[in-house]
Amino acid sequence: MKLEYRWLLPSVLLGDPDEGRPVRRSTRDWIVDIVVFVAACGLAVLTLPDLDGLARPLRISEQVFGALACASVWLRRRWPVTLSVVLTLLSAVFVMVGGGAALALFTVAVHRPFKISGIVLGLNLLTVFPLAWWRPDELGPLWTAGVMVLIVLLVFGWGIVVRSRRQLVYSLREQAKVAGREARRLERERIAREMHDVLAHRISILSLHAGALEFRPDAPAEQIAKAAGAIRESAHQALQDLREVIGVLRQPGEQGELLPERPQPTLADLPSLVEESREAGMEVELRLDVEQAPESLGRNAYRIVQEALTNARKHAPGALVRVGMEGGRGEGLTIAVRNKIGWPSAIPGTGTGLIGLAERAELAGGRLEHRRTPEGDFVLEAWLPWQT
Repeated sequence: MKLEYRWLLPSVLLGDPDEGRPVRRSTRDWIVDIVVFVAACGLAVLTLPDLDGLARPLRISEQVFGALACASVWLRRRWPVTLSVVLTLLSAVFVMVGGGAALALFTVAVHRPFKISGIVLGLNLLTVFPLAWWRPDELGPLWTAGVMVLIVLLVFGWGIVVRSRRQLVYSLREQAKVAGREARRLERERIAREMHDVLAHRISILSLHAGALEFRPDAPAEQIAKAAGAIRESAHQALQDLREVIGVLRQPGEQGELLPERPQPTLADLPSLVEESREAGMEVELRLDVEQAPESLGRNAYRIVQEALTNARKHAPGALVRVGMEGGRGEGLTIAVRNKIGWPSAIPGTGTGLIGLAERAELAGGRLEHRRTPEGDFVLEAWLPWQT
């Protein structure tokens, strides 16, 4: 536990909550730890010539503490700060501990913030001078201390660079995750807008056919059968659309796989939309003076006309609806829908249709306006950019 060794060191050195926790090593961690252990052993072996001339007890002590220092590097992931402090203090007396102390300092620089690793660095720099005076090189203690200070700073700086790189990679990964979640959220919002337009259109047609049956119970059997078939078909299409949007909006990991998004309508499907509205009892005039448009542009134009026809069915049932569309590359696509203002039908509205159309037009880089004319008409006009 942490409290078992807090009395040994200043609390600022043990401020990281991960200190002392069990570590599960991956295959890569095992490889790195083996390399570090071999490196510690190699550094210890390089210092063996420095033991010449020492008394036998001191030489044995150097070898024992050097071996323990090499073995202790396996604890650097679990107790990096504690290990570094202990090895640093020992390196002030024993030369063979220096390699393990350097690797422990590197670990602290990589895995701990500077408020902790900086104190450990300061302790390493302080312990350089006793060893330099106790075991000086042939060139003197000042030269020895200078070389050791340079080595300590290089090891610490290397650790800081590795830590900064890891933090950068982690930050980029987090940004990518956030961007992915935002992209999924925007895509779901787009699908929700699409489904609002589609379902509102389907249900309004269904309501018109049902209303015709309600107000014309004495209609010929052929007309009743045709209206009933249209109701069945509209209800089936509405359920199919709803099933698809539920499948697309399903979160990953839930039961079932994401259903593929069906092909989106384009300008080529606009006559079929108008014909469907006519079969539901609407009077629609279509003037389409447009060459073949890009798929995204055609889809946006189709949805605008679809929502405009749905609004006309809701708020001006029985009124003539004139739909006009013209434009070309470079000049943009202009859409105009005009109908007389009549009595609203019994079909409830959410009040978000025109708002959704304005958002769709703005997202496409265009604009949408609607107004009432002095002649008593409701006019909806939209302009969408058409790149050359």
